[in-house]
Amino acid sequence: MNLNLTGTESIQTNPSRLWESVIDPAVLQRSIPGCISMDELAPGEYTITLELKVAAVGGNFEGSVKLSEMNPPNSCLINVSGNGTLGIGKGTARVTITANEDDTARITYEADGEVSGLVAGVGQRVLMGVAKHLVRQFFTALKKEFEAN
Repeated sequence: MNLNLTGTESIQTNPSRLWESVIDPAVLQRSIPGCISMDELAPGEYTITLELKVAAVGGNFEGSVKLSEMNPPNSCLINVSGNGTLGIGKGTARVTITANEDDTARITYEADGEVSGLVAGVGQRVLMGVAKHLVRQFFTALKKEFEAN
């Protein structure tokens, strides 16, 4: 099952600080919903363990995250893959960071993914709703990182 998500968020910081946060495994671990651990293997390469619930189905997911085509602090391509009790997933996301006129930073994302297994059984409409909810949770947590500083 294919999933596509796009969106834009404004965050109360400058592009350089936002860039540093979105490549920091500690910040990402605090911001990614259900993230149990995120460990850096090499610059821009991470292993990740998630515990997620999709509709009435819950389970663990282990995978890898790799950043490529890095153009700090402007853009990068994020490649993710993994599997677990919920099934198998892989995808890419193009992330672009720009400055807004009001001294905030804008992050734009275009993500394409594919999932199979138990998680795909909940149906595309439910899965898209869950995916959008997880993205909202991520950006809410990320914004709080900047409120604390």
